[in-house]
Amino acid sequence: MAETEKVVIIGSGPAGWTAAIYAARANLDPLVFPGKAAGSDLVPGGQLMLTTDVENYPGFPEGVTGPDMMQLFMRQALRYGTRVATSGGVKSKVELTGDTPLWSAAFQNVESVDFQQRPFRVVGEDGFEVRAHSVIVATGAKANWLGLENEQRLAHSGGGVSACAVCDGALPLFRGKELAVVGGGDSAVEEATYLTKFASKVYLIHRRDQLRASKIMQERALNNKKIEILWNKSPVDVLGDDLITGVRLKDTVSGEVSDLPLGGLFMAIGHTPITGFLKGQLDLDDAGYVKLADPYRSTTNIEGVFAAGDVADHVYRQAITAAGMGCKAAIDAERWLAEKGID
Repeated sequence: MAETEKVVIIGSGPAGWTAAIYAARANLDPLVFPGKAAGSDLVPGGQLMLTTDVENYPGFPEGVTGPDMMQLFMRQALRYGTRVATSGGVKSKVELTGDTPLWSAAFQNVESVDFQQRPFRVVGEDGFEVRAHSVIVATGAKANWLGLENEQRLAHSGGGVSACAVCDGALPLFRGKELAVVGGGDSAVEEATYLTKFASKVYLIHRRDQLRASKIMQERALNNKKIEILWNKSPVDVLGDDLITGVRLKDTVSGEVSDLPLGGLFMAIGHTPITGFLKGQLDLDDAGYVKLADPYRSTTNIEGVFAAGDVADHVYRQAITAAGMGCKAAIDAERWLAEKGID
């Protein structure tokens, strides 16, 4: 059997790479499973791989694209000795340079884990398996989309469709435009309210005749003069070639179809944490997010297993908060390993 890893990190978004940087600098020789692309909205590097311009992450005064940022995170992690699981086995900095694209199909995915035995088992594809004294879960959460072809195309190309108003709403692309948010919960109202700081008008598109948001959030939307709620409406197409020009709506009661001119469209219909492989292994909440044993730390119900980033955070979902949680997870893992005399 191969030597047991001190720490295995599952995930390659801001939380995963930050955890790797801290763990590597602590001489823990971390091994990262970056994952591999699965469909159009699940790629190594996390949600930032679907974001064109990031202007709210400190240290980038001119802004940076999401993919470029994640490439820099990986390069820094490799510099300090992080190793990466690929289809060809474990690769080090010598074999895998920082220029290797994060969307590389050669990266290894985790198919299952076994936290009921020690050392833990982490099983990848094609029988690839490692043992680990500690594991950091940083697989993130993917935004829920409507599944429209043009929605995905314009989201991936930076054409004015986004799943995060707080991330993208302040970009020049959206300023002074009429924008729309799809959804009816607290997050949708919160994002619509946030967008009123930059938009000339914000439409809140909801498929029902009443919002699911809390009463106080509903009042906030109804009392905001820049927000107009479109009841019983469901998007059936996103219009525009290089940039969004509008959305096609279908009335859920009458079936009538109409076009609404727009300069930007934001999805706020929830997120799905990437935790399917953890069922029966870690405590998850009703929505599938990892439950933290201590809200101020990264510990889970299994000693030696830690969680960081959006996989355990359904509130903030920002690159910087995910990175901060990755830092905490690496420090927690380092201290736990020291307490157990594993060095």
